Amino acid sequence: MDLDRLYKNFEVLDNWQDRYRYIIELGKKIPQLDEADKTEENRVYGCVSTVHLKINPSQDDPVKIHFIANSDAMIVNGLIAIMRIIYDGKTIDEIKAVDIEAIFKKLGLEGHLSPNRRNGFFSMAEKLRTLKL
Repeated sequence: MDLDRLYKNFEVLDNWQDRYRYIIELGKKIPQLDEADKTEENRVYGCVSTVHLKINPSQDDPVKIHFIANSDAMIVNGLIAIMRIIYDGKTIDEIKAVDIEAIFKKLGLEGHLSPNRRNGFFSMAEKLRTLKL
């Protein structure tokens, strides 16, 4: 799925209860992180939930970033799924060019997520934006 499809899917859902269910369903489809990769190095801080994010850079030139992340919270796994739609398979320059605040607002997440969930979402984005390979 791409970002345009995600926007369209959000638009057809009438209320936030349906959107929450959709976000949780997205989260159920993300790849699972191996237990061995749930390390302190891969931990993302800034969210109440525990989140681990493992970067898998491609061998391409320029390098494309792929990642797997998981949380102990279902809604956060849905937010990870959204992050994968936005960032996975992009170069570092493409990642840095993403206006994540605008996407967050266009999806309407700012008014419907707790401040802690919002902080976690942006902490994941910041970890990707500041990659040093």
